[in-house]
Amino acid sequence: MSEKEAEALLLELKEKAELMVDLAYSSVIYDNKDLAREVYELENFIDVLNEELQKLAIKDVKGGELEVNEALAIIQLGACSEAIADAARDIADVELRDVELHPVIKESVLESEEVFVRVKVGENSVLKGKTLGDIKLASQTGMWVIAIKRGNKWIYDPRKNTRIEEGDILFAKGPREGMEHFMAIAEGKEKEI
Repeated sequence: MSEKEAEALLLELKEKAELMVDLAYSSVIYDNKDLAREVYELENFIDVLNEELQKLAIKDVKGGELEVNEALAIIQLGACSEAIADAARDIADVELRDVELHPVIKESVLESEEVFVRVKVGENSVLKGKTLGDIKLASQTGMWVIAIKRGNKWIYDPRKNTRIEEGDILFAKGPREGMEHFMAIAEGKEKEI
């Protein structure tokens, strides 16, 4: 495994684990089982990815491409990302088991000015076929797309040249007041950004 490959695998583990934490907390806060199920799906993927990373590191030690200490560091970083993913899954499990949050906790989180949403791009959406740079969502709605799920593929930290397609599932953060407008645009219910 080249240094670039190790870096790419570790980065993907890190990004997925971070997204899982956002999804897990949001699933509980907004009583959203779809978000909780996304966490479970991602956790299974992280298990597979981490196992692949471990196998590659061991193979490279055997092949003399990596020192034992280097492989250990890579394996430990992967294990840490998996531990974060497992913790996110445990948080999402609270939503899937219908455990009621204590009112004080729920109220304090709901007072947060930032929200996290998941929305599917509809066939009539003005976003369809445009890049994030074309539509300037962040400046127009305040919502920032942090990830896109396209089929089974994930796009993390999408850039201004990332094109939005019908059926994409957008994960976005931003101010509570921008949420409804953003979701209506993505679903195709509103035509003005």
